[in-house]
Amino acid sequence: MDAITPQPRPCWIAGHPEQGVREITVHHPYDGTEVATVAVPGPEQVERAVAAAAAVAKEFRQTPAHVRATALEHVSRALGERIEEIAETITAENGKPLKWAEIEVRRAVSVFKFAAEEARRGGGDLQRLDTDANGVGRMALVRRVPRGPVLAVAPFNFPLNLVAHKVAPALAVGAPVIVKPASATPLSALLLGELLAETDLPDGVFSVLPVKGGDMESLVTDPRLPVISFTGSTGVGWSLMESAPRKHVVMELGSNSAAIVCADWDDLDQAASRIATFGNYQAGQSCIAVQRVVVDRAVADDFVPKLVAAVAALKTGDPHDPEVEVGPLIDEDNAVRVKEWIDEAISLGAKLHVGGGRSGTTVEPTVLEGVPDDAAVWRQEVFGPVLVVSVVDGTTEAFAAANDSEYGLQAGVFTRDVKVAFAAAAELEVGGVIVGDVPSYRADQMPYGGVKGSGTGREGVKSAMEDFTEERTMVLTGIQL
Repeated sequence: MDAITPQPRPCWIAGHPEQGVREITVHHPYDGTEVATVAVPGPEQVERAVAAAAAVAKEFRQTPAHVRATALEHVSRALGERIEEIAETITAENGKPLKWAEIEVRRAVSVFKFAAEEARRGGGDLQRLDTDANGVGRMALVRRVPRGPVLAVAPFNFPLNLVAHKVAPALAVGAPVIVKPASATPLSALLLGELLAETDLPDGVFSVLPVKGGDMESLVTDPRLPVISFTGSTGVGWSLMESAPRKHVVMELGSNSAAIVCADWDDLDQAASRIATFGNYQAGQSCIAVQRVVVDRAVADDFVPKLVAAVAALKTGDPHDPEVEVGPLIDEDNAVRVKEWIDEAISLGAKLHVGGGRSGTTVEPTVLEGVPDDAAVWRQEVFGPVLVVSVVDGTTEAFAAANDSEYGLQAGVFTRDVKVAFAAAAELEVGGVIVGDVPSYRADQMPYGGVKGSGTGREGVKSAMEDFTEERTMVLTGIQL
């Protein structure tokens, strides 16, 4: 805990630390203790950050790839050298168990490393145009260039890695980035600012602004920030897009991911363990956390008791205990809401297998069965440690149950039948289908996102680099192919 003794933390304005016009206090979600105070910049500081980003955009776009890659590699190495310290910070501000916080830091190490590699790869594509008579002697060079400075709005649930998923791709393509971290969890983003300040990146390339209210609105609408990358709740995301209709807005929003256990799956212990773990590993506060468990009736009698036992075995408590797997929710308001949703489902006839209780910000890992499809725990994103079991007959019913949602991020399908796997990929209305496992991580090197209410963007490094850039074509004439 020495690494997170209460102390004031500066914000970062155009690459430099500054005190703000006021402070916010970060409290530990588990016990409410003070973790740190954070400088909140005023309008004048916000203006300087935006003006600096706009002013440096052209210079940074033309920065050699090796300069950008070297800076990203430095951040990757520095994160790797301070894993335990940074994990303690994540746990203190977010409340996630230390074991998961350490994994988050390692993921951020990977994100910056992969972005550095991608920064060196981008070179454009040559396209011959003599496929038509009018194109003889012509060749096109198609390159991607930054759209402009990026406003990166990050959520509380992965306060380091989801900032990394925005900052690293932006810097890799040569786009300045202004980070707006979640008000509850700004410390990891500010720490990232420290590491970026150690690089040779030009002034103005990055700022970290823990703002909200009017200053947040000014960032969203400012035309000098033509790209907005947002990860967070569905309601906030769509309202943000409405506030910036002429901007390029990419969003990764909510979900209530389903896991389907098919009749042919013979390792029910493995399925139960994976679903129990990844329905609860961030206290359910992950957009890919399993929420709905759709089980074929042929295996339900064997599977459900295994799932209940696996959930009951999860250790809850102080997230700094290395053996704890389920920590608190981000605040008591959310814990109260999750408890109310559980109670509503029970009042509507759902069966409570395990859990259902609340103590402060901690909600017991919960398994419900037979929840009506209009109950909040089925219809909405719980963002809490709740699994809802539905028993179905066959894959047709299973796919229909999984699709019975306004969200569509990812789904897991436990099957060994390749035909069922391909049918799931074709029929499930989600951005990604995981066969033989559950949605459990964000892959740095692959497109990551969803359909329906899950947003418009992709958070893999390469996909984000494409989101932050646009194609430009140069046609060469008089070329002999």
